[in-house]
Amino acid sequence: MQKNIPFKGIIAYPITPFTENETVDIPLFKQLVERLVSSGSHGIAPLGSTGVLPYLSDEEKEAVTVATLQQVAGRVPVLAGVSNLTTERTIYHAKFAEQAGADAVMIIPMSYWKLTDEEIFRHYEAVAGKISIPIMAYNNPATSGVDMSPALLKRLLQIPNVTMIKESTGDVQRMHYLRKELGDEVAFYNGSNPLALAAFAAGATGWCTAAPNLIPELNLDLYQAVAGNNYEAARDIFYRQLRLLQFIVSKGLPRAIKAGLKLKGIDAGYLRSPLQPLTAEETGQLQNILRDCVAETV
Repeated sequence: MQKNIPFKGIIAYPITPFTENETVDIPLFKQLVERLVSSGSHGIAPLGSTGVLPYLSDEEKEAVTVATLQQVAGRVPVLAGVSNLTTERTIYHAKFAEQAGADAVMIIPMSYWKLTDEEIFRHYEAVAGKISIPIMAYNNPATSGVDMSPALLKRLLQIPNVTMIKESTGDVQRMHYLRKELGDEVAFYNGSNPLALAAFAAGATGWCTAAPNLIPELNLDLYQAVAGNNYEAARDIFYRQLRLLQFIVSKGLPRAIKAGLKLKGIDAGYLRSPLQPLTAEETGQLQNILRDCVAETV
């Protein structure tokens, strides 16, 4: 039985909206979080890639964390991103998230210089020693520049409150390895949108994704089909959304999600420089993909 794991199913990433002057729009952020909770997401994860964590100041990160917890109000668990370049700042944000009421924190090793396995292990160990809530170790070399090997991830789980692994390399074999080597006591989560079905088939506990901002029903239907061991239905549901999952990843999650929300008539605010909106051609492609998703669902 999995221990100290408050998350399963669809864990949704809200975007961080900005005003035209590029300040964080907290009232709008709360509205966007409410959409995710109301649409049935099983958990909310602020301050991930979709929430442009690296582009926010310490004060802004704190405001987003507090706003999430206020809006969610205990209805679903909250997984707060607390990653930073330095261990000291990561500890600071992890402690803040715990004190604010987050159910767990997610940490990706961020670096300018390439970190050794020992440095990464000590980073997690130091943070874990300062908080009591569970930690999700997040492996995403595409954004962090650090690829944590399955052996290192297994070692991290020696740290008592590192109880979850999020794997975003897109390597399905790693997912199978994690389930085989780690057993049922440790939860692993899919962070590679186009591999959601394969990850669930490999035994993933949940799917951390920005897609519920645009297609919550399809995401939830996929999880429910998998949970019911109906993989024939799951394959059909997954392929209805695959083009969208591929698009939002290839175009950048904040840019693509904001554009998609706008196409759906939902205010999503502005981006913070240097991020720029999708081009007119890209927006047209997204509009067609969203239209096809809806048409295939009806």
